[in-house]
Amino acid sequence: MNIDFSAVLVLLTALSGTIWGIDALLFARRRAATRGELPLLVDYAKSFFPIFLIVLVLRSFLVEPFRIPSASMVPTLVEGDFILVNKFAFGIRLPVLNRKIIAIGSPQRGDVIVFRPPHEPEIPYIKRVIAVGGDRVSYRGKQLYVNGKPIPIEVHGSYVGKGASSKETGATVLIENLFDVKHEVLHHPSASNPYQVEDLVIPAGHYFMMGDNRDNSLDSRAWGLVPDRNLIGKAFFIWLHWEGWLKFDFARIGTSID
Repeated sequence: MNIDFSAVLVLLTALSGTIWGIDALLFARRRAATRGELPLLVDYAKSFFPIFLIVLVLRSFLVEPFRIPSASMVPTLVEGDFILVNKFAFGIRLPVLNRKIIAIGSPQRGDVIVFRPPHEPEIPYIKRVIAVGGDRVSYRGKQLYVNGKPIPIEVHGSYVGKGASSKETGATVLIENLFDVKHEVLHHPSASNPYQVEDLVIPAGHYFMMGDNRDNSLDSRAWGLVPDRNLIGKAFFIWLHWEGWLKFDFARIGTSID
């Protein structure tokens, strides 16, 4: 069951604010004159409304936390990473409706972003932006091409995973240079990825996404492009890595996301 926390926060903020406001307008003065006690419901509403409002504003317009649930972004992000996402990097959007009201910036090739995929809009995904509107993308033989040019890659060794990512041990680590954005990707030499792309032109306002774990990622190769209205924000920081009881990786805490 997927809970829409934005909708819950909006509801709680509106409900507590309404209760507090009605009491202040209709009952507070009379109660003060008779020295009556503040009703428990109003007391709770008055106490929690500022908290709900602050959390709503922070989470909707500034920064939102997410947990990495899969291995699709290894080695950049691994299962158990808790990340922060910049919510205003790609424009100010209304909570729940996700409607952009102030345009600020747009995703660039190489950005790691959180978004709602077109086939499962209720579940946030995280991938890397490979191509933007106007670009032409191909992916064949485990080689990425953008605008007819092969994206440079160089072998960087063999991956050794820990914890949940240990199943990726043995994969080849490559340094990919995506228009001067250098980042690591994984290739599994023995794996065959059935999702090939041939000369796909990206329309304006859409983005082609791929996971850094190229042979273990369901992304735009499988389910298509991400429209601008489905963007959530840009991932920029790992603030915790926790896989379970006392399973912390302090080396990952406090690192930026490139």
